[in-house]
Amino acid sequence: MDKLSFLNGIAWIAVFVSMLLAFFLFTVKTQNKLANRLFAFFFILSAIDLSGFFFYEFIDRQFDLEVFRWTTCLLGMPLFYLFVLAVCYSDFRLQWKHLWHLLPFLAVNLIFVPRFYLAGEVEKIQFFRIHNQMPEMLIFRSIVEFQYVYYIVGVFLILKKYKKLYLENYANTGFSTYMWLFQMTTVFLIAHIIVVLKTLLRYTDLNETFLWANVLVGSIALLITCWFIMKALNHPELFRGINSKLKLTKDIMPQGEIKSETANSQNDVITAQIETLRDYMTDKEPYLDPSLTIQELANQINIPVRDLSVLINHHIDQHFFDFVNEYRIQKAMSILKNPSKKELTVLEILYEVGFNSKSSFNTSFKKYTNLTPTAYRNS
Repeated sequence: MDKLSFLNGIAWIAVFVSMLLAFFLFTVKTQNKLANRLFAFFFILSAIDLSGFFFYEFIDRQFDLEVFRWTTCLLGMPLFYLFVLAVCYSDFRLQWKHLWHLLPFLAVNLIFVPRFYLAGEVEKIQFFRIHNQMPEMLIFRSIVEFQYVYYIVGVFLILKKYKKLYLENYANTGFSTYMWLFQMTTVFLIAHIIVVLKTLLRYTDLNETFLWANVLVGSIALLITCWFIMKALNHPELFRGINSKLKLTKDIMPQGEIKSETANSQNDVITAQIETLRDYMTDKEPYLDPSLTIQELANQINIPVRDLSVLINHHIDQHFFDFVNEYRIQKAMSILKNPSKKELTVLEILYEVGFNSKSSFNTSFKKYTNLTPTAYRNS
């Protein structure tokens, strides 16, 4: 089997798997249907892009269709960006204003109108022969790269804010949504860098290397798609968003209060609130609920959630996530040292104290004690 046949085989499999994943996302039952549909369309576009490896075998001299297929790559990153928003924020909805994401796609197709879409067949054939040197293609590729950088930075900024909001307002120790999206975005970034390096080979005389680079890109696309399928099948809980109306503590505090941290920490009212909060955490143990949120805790102790957020995240100087986990770890430590509960396994203990993941329990426990749970029990 030669390299072209091998590449075509990989492309066919990658397209099939991408369409299979899109079908799964369209049909799977989930509360976050918008995120699934956006991701499904993203994989349909990926399949269209990957079909370029064998597209010429079925579309003879349909130059307009081929160029239009090229430009569909400008819809991929906007879809991924909107998908991340839909996953992170449970109340996210598509609006008319989101149509501006189509502008690069429309602009590039308009650029191709004068000297390609409206040109005769001879001119189109000539365009394809030297398209790497055509100014329209250089503009197109420049827009693609600029757009990619814009959206990849945008996605990382969304994830950064999501992480802060999550830590300040939620105590679910799984934290799987952030990790999955961060991993996915990082994988996309690495894959795109490889594609850019492959594209640069097009402008050299290394034709053999360029062909092998295409094989590598197709293989990476197939592996990434298969990875997504495994994630989707093994972790259906990943689509758990938070409320986009939540604000960071630094955004809801008066600026003067931020600057007078030491004075405020000594305030009698603040001190009394902290004491009340700590007494409640010790006596009522609300942290045993693995899905405890700052809103639920605020309701339980009858403190406005805004004030509680400032109290914990600013005056106590801990994220709500770490504040709650500290009590969970202390509870776990007492159980591990209790001779009457020595028959309990570490797995049973972590569930009992409010954790729902062994890895997150071990990480948090070692953070507070510098020991693993087993080592602490035996010490």
